[in-house]
Amino acid sequence: MLLSSALAEAQSVEDQPTEALSTEALSTEALSTEALSTEVLFTEAQFVEPQYGGTLIFGKSGDASTLDPALVTDVETFKATTQVYDNLVQFKYGTTVIEPALAERWEVSQDGLEYTFYLRRGVEFAKTSYFTRDATFTADDVIFSFMRQKDPKHPFYTVGGGTWEYWDRMGMSYIVKDIVKLGDYRVKFILNKPEAQFLANLAMDFAAILSKDYADGLALDGQQEELTQKPVGTGPFVFVQWVKNEHMVFKANINHWNGRPYINTLIMRVITNSFERTSELERGRIHMMDSPDASDLAYLRNDPQLKIIEQVGLNVGYLAFNMEKEPFDNLTVRKAIALAIDRKTLVEAVYGEMGRVAKNPLPPMMWSYNDDIQDHEFNQEKAKELLLEAGYPDGFTADLWAMPVARSYNPNARKVAEMMQADLAKIGITINIVSHDWVTYLMKSKMGEHEMLLLGQTSDNGDPNNFLYPLLNSSKAEKPASNRAFYRNYIFDALIGTAKVSSNTDERTALYRYGQTLFQKEIPWLPIAHSMVFEPMLKQVNGFKLDPLGKRRFKDVWLSR
Repeated sequence: MLLSSALAEAQSVEDQPTEALSTEALSTEALSTEALSTEVLFTEAQFVEPQYGGTLIFGKSGDASTLDPALVTDVETFKATTQVYDNLVQFKYGTTVIEPALAERWEVSQDGLEYTFYLRRGVEFAKTSYFTRDATFTADDVIFSFMRQKDPKHPFYTVGGGTWEYWDRMGMSYIVKDIVKLGDYRVKFILNKPEAQFLANLAMDFAAILSKDYADGLALDGQQEELTQKPVGTGPFVFVQWVKNEHMVFKANINHWNGRPYINTLIMRVITNSFERTSELERGRIHMMDSPDASDLAYLRNDPQLKIIEQVGLNVGYLAFNMEKEPFDNLTVRKAIALAIDRKTLVEAVYGEMGRVAKNPLPPMMWSYNDDIQDHEFNQEKAKELLLEAGYPDGFTADLWAMPVARSYNPNARKVAEMMQADLAKIGITINIVSHDWVTYLMKSKMGEHEMLLLGQTSDNGDPNNFLYPLLNSSKAEKPASNRAFYRNYIFDALIGTAKVSSNTDERTALYRYGQTLFQKEIPWLPIAHSMVFEPMLKQVNGFKLDPLGKRRFKDVWLSR
């Protein structure tokens, strides 16, 4: 399908004004820069009330790998599939708070083992050029969407390769015992054990609800793999076109159960080079962009046509101490290292505007974050005294492993390691910086071969347990370990374990806050930084909120004219 045809289809949104890119300007080629040169106008917002109509062009740094969100874990895929699909529950826009979506409400049994969902009635799967039948959302769609991931005998279990990465990562096969249809609009999940983050898991992208009717039709035609390339959902937008590594086109779902989007058309352009994305934004050829380079932020802030939305990401970069090895089994040594590293200077030098110094294992945006905790001060004289107290008056030599890859929580691990090396030398600790290729780095560290290690975590589901349990629980210190500090504290385990199965948010908050206090006292690892997320855009873009989990949601975004 040519882009002109895709836009023609996308712009056929009924009974609403359309101020989209003209199909003549975009006649044959996929979003050429010539075609986009004059279509986005630089205008200040002049109206308080949201306006309907128009085309929003979003510049993203990479393409999706599939259009089936259950198959993968990459955020570029989720930025696309979020537009098309809904879940039973969802994160409230711009937060990690759970709210109803395709399920209007739910009940939890007293023992926490049964979740009964009451489904929203009258929700229709959107029609497309390739799916034109009427299809009403029911319990059958819920059971299909989850059982294809759970049951190896399910006819769609192997579609797309059958790599249900998040289903496995979140332990859903161990959590979910069965899913039972109680009626067309009522479905029950029966769990093997109580799981406090179960609802948060259901708000994740892998738990999107697909159409069983559409899938059955594909199976009859022997076209099951098209489920991964031609999505049909109940979401705020309808998929129109995907030209790989170039763009995707979506049109507004005017029949969405929660109200139609303000914009008529959404175009996602793949622009892998950060400099080029910035240039396209400045020239008005896109409305907004992802992942600006840190060095461009000051320049973008000074552009009167632009604005930047920012927030702290749900992540943390850290320095882990292998507590199975001397001298890192000694709390006094760990505290000396914590005091000796100038994290403020380190974050300014390596992260620039893209980072904030961390003091807790949880990011500040996450509920139950304990801001009452006092951070470790930078005090190298005190650090020397602590080393003397620990029996190391002349210091010691140790290895520090540095990641070979850039991550938002640590954009340059080698430089971080070198700055730590310089700081620790001042208190007598000689650091050898070690690195491996990424696969080897992860595997060897899981087996505890390191002494000190740079690593990090980004939230999967907005739940504190997603950080505290896999990174610090004793059971996760068994090799191959995700607890790279090999921290074992059974009081901490009891706190987090109780919180993990409790359905009382106030109780969970108190337990997690106390767990952070224990972490601060025992220092199994030193938090370094939380990365910031920045989204530059034209000032005519309104209503956009950054998603703490990395999604990009456009239902409530509108363009002033």
